[in-house]
This record gives sequence, C-alpha cells and structure tokens, in this order.
Amino acid sequence: MATPRSRVRDDESSSQRRTRPVATVAVPFPAVVARPIIAHVRPQIDCGRRPAKASLGDLLNVEADAFVEGHDLVCCELRFRHDDDVKWTSMPMRELGNDRWRAMMPIDRLGRYRFIVRASVDRFGTWRRDLRARINAGQDVAEEFLVGAQLIQDASRHAKANERRRLAEIAEMLRSSDAVASPRETTGDDASDAQHVVFSEWLGDAMSSLSGSSHHVSSETYFVWADPTKARFSTWYELFPRSAAPSPRRHGTFADVEARLDYVESMGFDVLYLPPIHPIGRSGRKGRDGAVTSGPDDPGSPWAIGSRDGGHTSIHPELGSLEDFRSLVRAAGARGIDVALDLAFQASPDHPWVSEHPGWFHQLPGGSIRYAENPPKRYEDIYPLNFEGLEWRALWHELLEVVRFWIAQGVTVFRVDNPHTKPFEFWEWLLASVRAERPEIIFLAEAFTRPRVMEHLAKIGFTQSYTYFSWRSSKWEIETYVRELTQTDMADYFRPNFWPNTPDILTSELQHGVRATFMARLVLAATLSASYGIYGPTFELQETAPRAEGSEEYLHSEKYEIRTWDVKDPSNLSGFISMVNAIRREHAALQFNDRLVLHPVDNDHLVAFSKTRAGVDHDDIVVVIVNVDYVYPQSGWVALDLQQLGIDPSLPYVMHDLLTDAHYVWNGSRNFVRLDPDGLPCHIFALEQPVEQWKKKP
Repeated sequence: MATPRSRVRDDESSSQRRTRPVATVAVPFPAVVARPIIAHVRPQIDCGRRPAKASLGDLLNVEADAFVEGHDLVCCELRFRHDDDVKWTSMPMRELGNDRWRAMMPIDRLGRYRFIVRASVDRFGTWRRDLRARINAGQDVAEEFLVGAQLIQDASRHAKANERRRLAEIAEMLRSSDAVASPRETTGDDASDAQHVVFSEWLGDAMSSLSGSSHHVSSETYFVWADPTKARFSTWYELFPRSAAPSPRRHGTFADVEARLDYVESMGFDVLYLPPIHPIGRSGRKGRDGAVTSGPDDPGSPWAIGSRDGGHTSIHPELGSLEDFRSLVRAAGARGIDVALDLAFQASPDHPWVSEHPGWFHQLPGGSIRYAENPPKRYEDIYPLNFEGLEWRALWHELLEVVRFWIAQGVTVFRVDNPHTKPFEFWEWLLASVRAERPEIIFLAEAFTRPRVMEHLAKIGFTQSYTYFSWRSSKWEIETYVRELTQTDMADYFRPNFWPNTPDILTSELQHGVRATFMARLVLAATLSASYGIYGPTFELQETAPRAEGSEEYLHSEKYEIRTWDVKDPSNLSGFISMVNAIRREHAALQFNDRLVLHPVDNDHLVAFSKTRAGVDHDDIVVVIVNVDYVYPQSGWVALDLQQLGIDPSLPYVMHDLLTDAHYVWNGSRNFVRLDPDGLPCHIFALEQPVEQWKKKP
C-alpha cells in the first residue's frame, strides 16, 4: 500500500505554505483568577457519588492536597453540614506537610453529612512571613508596611463591626510616619509597636479567619453517612433458637432463647443473631447433613422459608408466637443486646408467594419454577426470586415491607443472606428507602464472594461486611489482609466483621485445631477488627468434626437438625471469651480500626500489632501478640514503633498483660517474647508509661 501524501495542494510552494494564516480558537477567560488547586480529597467513594462511612461520636479524618504555584502560603478550611442543617460549619485545616491538609469533622447525628474543602491564597500570612525575613536580613521594609496596611484594610470589609474598627486602626497605624520610620527594628524586645501588632497572635487569627472571604476555590461536594456506634463496634453471637432447649431433642422456643440471654450477656456479646425464624417448607426438605431425602422428624433448613403457616412475616409455629418474639427482643434490649434477624430473600416451594405471585420466580419453558442452583449443586428446598421479571416493582415493594414489618417488632439489626446473588440496584434502593425512615438500622452483608463484589455492596449501603478472615491463617496472610482493610481507601467504606466460623464455615484450621487454635483465632478476630462474631456454641465448645473430608460444613450441622449443647462443659471457652470481650469494652483502642499498626517480629509464627486511641488523661495503647503455631512454643524479638505509639524510647515502660494481670518492664523498641500454646497462645498488653506510677501501686 502506498504511503499517503501530505494533504497540501501539489501546486502550492513552500513559501506560500509558510505565509498561510493559522486558524485560532478563542478560549474564554476564567471568571476570576482563583489560583489554588485542591486534589485527592479523602474520604470520597466513587468520585463522590456515594457516601463514606462514619458513626456517632467519631471525629472523621478529612484530608486533601491544596497548593498554589510559586511560594505563596495557602489557607485551607473544611466546610460541612448535616442534611437537616441550613448553615455550613467551617473549621480550619491543619497542614501536614507536602501540601497535605487535615481536619477532624465531628459526627454527632445519624444520617447524611456533606462536606467541601475550600482553599485560598493566604496573602497576609505570605506578607508577614516575607516581612519577618526582610527585617531579619536588615532590609528596608518601609513600603512593606504600606502593603500590609492595604491587606488589613481590604480584609476588614468582611469583618464584624468591632473587629472591623480594630483592623482599621491597625491599618492606619501601619501607614503612620512612626511605623514607616522604624523599618529596620528587630522583632525582639526593641521591636517597634507596629511590629508587635503585625506579629501578634490576635492579628494572625483575625486575618486567617478572613483570608478565605474572596477568591477561594472549593472542591466538589462529598458525602458521609453517620451510623450508630454499634455499626463501628459490635460483638455478635449466633445461635439457632430451635437448639436452645435444655432437654435433648426438644424443639427450642423463643422462651428458651430468652432464658439463655444471661449466658450470652455474661460473655459480653451485644448482638444476638438468629438464623431465619419463619415457617419451614416441606417440599424438597433436606435431611440430616444436607441429605436429599428427609425423614418425618427432620426439621429442615431454616433458610427454606415458607409453608402453609406463612412466609417472611410469619413465625415458625414451634418457636412460639409473635408476642413471644417481641418479649425476647425486649428482654435482650434490657441487657444491651440487639436481636439481629436473618434477611434471606428466597422461598420454599411451599411459600404463599409461589401460588399467589408465580411471576416473582424464574419460570422454566416447561412451566415449572427453577430451583436455587450453584451448578452442579441444586437446592431442591429453595426457589430464588426473580428480581428483574415483569413484576419486579411489586416484588421489590413487598420485600421492603418485610423489612418494615420486622423493624416494627423492634428489630434494628439485620444479617443479610447472600446479598451478592441479588441485583446491586435492588439493594441500593432498599437500603436507601429504609434509611430515609430509620437511619439507625444496621445491615450486615453475608457475601463470601469476589473482592470487587464485596466492596461494591459496602459502597451502596451495607453497614458491615463479612470478610475473608476465616481463611487467613498464616502471619503473611493476616498482615496483608489487615493492611488492605485498614490502610487503603477500603477503610472509608468497608466495615469488616471478623468471624472465625459460621454454620457454613468450619475451616481446615479449626478442623485440625486444638484449644489454643480457638483461643488464638478468637483473639485475632476480637482485636484486629472492632466488630467480630462467633457461631456458638460450636465455637466455645470447640467443635471440629466436618461433614466429610474436604468439606467446610459441620458434621450434624444445625442447619439440618436440632442439637443440644452442654454449655456447662468444663472445656467451654466462655470464661476466656468473657475476658476478651471485657477487654474490648474497657479499651477504646480496640473499638476502632483506623489506628492499627503492625509491628515486626523476627519469627514468622508470631503476629504483633497495636491499636491506640487518644484519651483525656492518657492515651489508650493496646499491643497484641499471637502465636499462630498452635502446637509448638514460639519466641522472638518484637520491634515496637515507639514513636508511632507516642512512647519515649529513652524511658522504660510497662506491658500489662490484660489476660493474666502480669506486668513486664520493657526497654527500647526491641523486646523478647515467648508464647506456649499449652498455656496462652497470645498476649493482650496495655502499654503504660511512666514506670514510676506502676511501681507505686500496692
């Protein structure tokens, strides 16, 4: 193929081409010359399309880059308001270095906040900085006082009356002959009155507050959703109500669960999660251990929702009545425990919806309804819902009414089953609809699926999220995953809830585990994450038997049969669990995830990390060290980042083991530890300094 020729006329000479006029494009001038640049605002989710997460009582860390060309100083402020407010609140941002700025935004109400970052050139601060340098260099600054007087005069127009008069007086003083006549004075004791005023703290503060009144630049508007404190810090306990009866093989009731509340409270849990409590279908009912056929006494899976006794707003008859459920919710609430319900949007073939609304399900060409499937696996006891069928609006509305119904019964926490198998658009609509009415409602997403899917569910409104923690067992896996959750943008929207086990997850680590395995996994879950949960009593009684080799399901799973648990068994870990949860309640550092620091240890079986929180009298510093080899003792040198912890490295400090009440005096950053699984596989230390105060204790 021939090379294309230049697109000019063949008969046009080179001189003609050089003198040919060049077309121009008119670019409009900017409305004003606004010089600052604002970039990399955080937190922001999907370029500001969705809100970041916060909770009541938080001081939300807002950061941004703000800079200008040249050497002028910049003023930066945060402006924010709740959706219920009319006026904006402003607060100055502090420069962190390298053009990065920060402000801590207080969160004191549920619902949505919006914020912007605003920057302007600090003309007065720049002038005052340069004036000091000129005076110290002995330069003639007479005219500089006149420049400063004009800056002050201009700023005074935006001040209140009393402040305006004082600024005008200062400007006039700087223009006076005395001020101009003493330009070479130092800023020491012999400094002129004018210099004292120019470099005074009052004038600096006054001018700083007025510096953004004109020619400022604002960022886009970003949003933050404020949840209840329990959204950030919660401790979950899961049990099957039908297995709560004290006598063998009797079907448990809500009254039995209510009788179990003191036990749950004694261990320090504040969320009691119940699997589905609705009528269970007969058609396709699963037998024990998930067998395809069931016997007449097999209770079936609670997730096969719906029978002739009702559907998603009905109670399984053997559990009790709706009033019995309300009684349980009230009794739990009196103990500071929220009852969390399972929200499983699927149906048994016997569900009333199947006959009343067949269009809400997936119809096969032969006229039958498709079962729930994960080919080749099939769930003959469950029909999935069709969220995009011809009747999708009616279905969506009905599911919203299900949530509203249980909220009316006193439920404010929901664990959502498999949300990743329903359209994102549905969840975004439902969660927004609920929160518009009840912003305190909490939704936990049970989505063990691909990372991007889990992240998106968190972005569109789920309050908390299950994680991959269950399968992170080695030191490298744990540390890598924790860094991702706490030190990337995920921290702005993804609230992890760590579970060592669930009814569906008995990991290989627990299957081959010993007592130390369960203790270590509990401590890791409870201290790495501000929210965690256990599926009990399989966890506190350390059940390890899988259904089959290579399976992560429990043998004799409660999903398919009623179990009886002897919580008074001497091997029960309830005492240890109570101790760990008490430590969580007493130490604010463990109630947040944002100040988690991993510390090096020269042993790949020892994991060390710290969490800190500023306090009124002293900072709360918790250091956790865990041996992830559950058979052999492991030792090594832990290197604490004392500067990060705010500890003076020249002084000794006390490591108070909160599990044993032992005290150890450490010196410097590197100290030796040894953990034996036959005793305790972990330390939970409170770091205390100075040592003298500890030595004076009786």
